[in-house]
Amino acid sequence: MKKSNEAFARIGMVKYLNTAPIHEKWKSTVQHDNWQLVEGAPAVLNRQLAEGQIDLGFVSSYEYAAHPKRYKILSGLSISANGPVGSVFLFSHVPMEHLDAVPVLLSSHSETSVSLVKIILEDFYHVHPKYVAGDVLAAEGKEYKALLAIGDDALRLVDKATYLYQFDLGDIWKRETGLPFVFSVCAVREEFCELHSEMLVEIHRELLRCRDEGKNDLKAICQLSASRIPMSEKRCYEYLVAIEHDLNAQKRKALETFFSFLIRRGEVGQDALPLKIISNLYTSI
Repeated sequence: MKKSNEAFARIGMVKYLNTAPIHEKWKSTVQHDNWQLVEGAPAVLNRQLAEGQIDLGFVSSYEYAAHPKRYKILSGLSISANGPVGSVFLFSHVPMEHLDAVPVLLSSHSETSVSLVKIILEDFYHVHPKYVAGDVLAAEGKEYKALLAIGDDALRLVDKATYLYQFDLGDIWKRETGLPFVFSVCAVREEFCELHSEMLVEIHRELLRCRDEGKNDLKAICQLSASRIPMSEKRCYEYLVAIEHDLNAQKRKALETFFSFLIRRGEVGQDALPLKIISNLYTSI
């Protein structure tokens, strides 16, 4: 590791539309020679953070729960929804209660959404499909009774999927628990917290600024981002209005509830709770 005055930070950013308000603001307003933005899918960023290839970034909530000793959560930052999320869908040919013992294809891009759909199917609907992981865009139309798609893949499938049912997982979680769902947190490696605390405060402050400015400038963000799906700017705006990037008390409770399910299911250890949230001595929701 370099000396503190030569410290270098590698910051992971999910390259899906749902992070565009923060992502685009960061790219256009943050200029710091010692801060490198690393873009990737959630599963890729999970691996990079675990292996020390990035120092902090937006990763699946599941990644934090699976390795809580390695990380802390930066306060005030998430990718979440308080109800329908619009980009995490189980597309199905049959009602959800008819998915017992049938093949269901799961996106390989997010452990959080995979665990969420299993909780919904097994704990809420009491069915146990035969899960297969793979490329949902390549497999669309093959012999799967249902498939889980997330992020930009889900946005592309919404209009053209041949599946009769489109179950929004954020909506189902809200109905069952009364809580929002936190798909991603901004996690930082413990050793980076210890060695570069002053730099972390600066990065944290800039991420929160980008969060707030991006939220207030959604129409301009949509002008920059809608074409990559592609989708209309109007539909992009409607989608991003429903995506939230804070981590208020209700969302912390939602994380605790999700992690409690994971602990009971044996997917993560008891040490996933309590949450380790770093606020850097200033208030941020």
